[in-house]
Amino acid sequence: QLQLVESGGGLVQPGGSLRLSCAASGFTFSGYAMSWYRQAPGKERELVAAISSRGGSITYYVDSVKGRCTISRDNAKNTVYLQMNSLKPEDTAVYYCNVVVGALSSSRPAFGSWGQGTQVTVSS
Repeated sequence: QLQLVESGGGLVQPGGSLRLSCAASGFTFSGYAMSWYRQAPGKERELVAAISSRGGSITYYVDSVKGRCTISRDNAKNTVYLQMNSLKPEDTAVYYCNVVVGALSSSRPAFGSWGQGTQVTVSS
């Protein structure tokens, strides 16, 4: 069965960096695109970044993080990463990964379930 385990979040000061990890299992990892989402209190869940299946040669980033974040994948480890630099208070949210289908900019979960997410807090 699908399992998604996010980690790497924490409390950082503005301008700091974090690397989030998502360990996935229960499906053929390399055959699917993967995405990172975030949800801040009182806001809708937002697509942050996505990476294409297999070699991950195509990526997508929402405008608000473009240039500050890098999504990558390691198929041998069934893991997707989100490197976050120059963090801002508005990046504060719970971050989730998921298995997705569709065009990267409008990707949606393939199986409908979610992990517990990892909390990112950017504050001075």
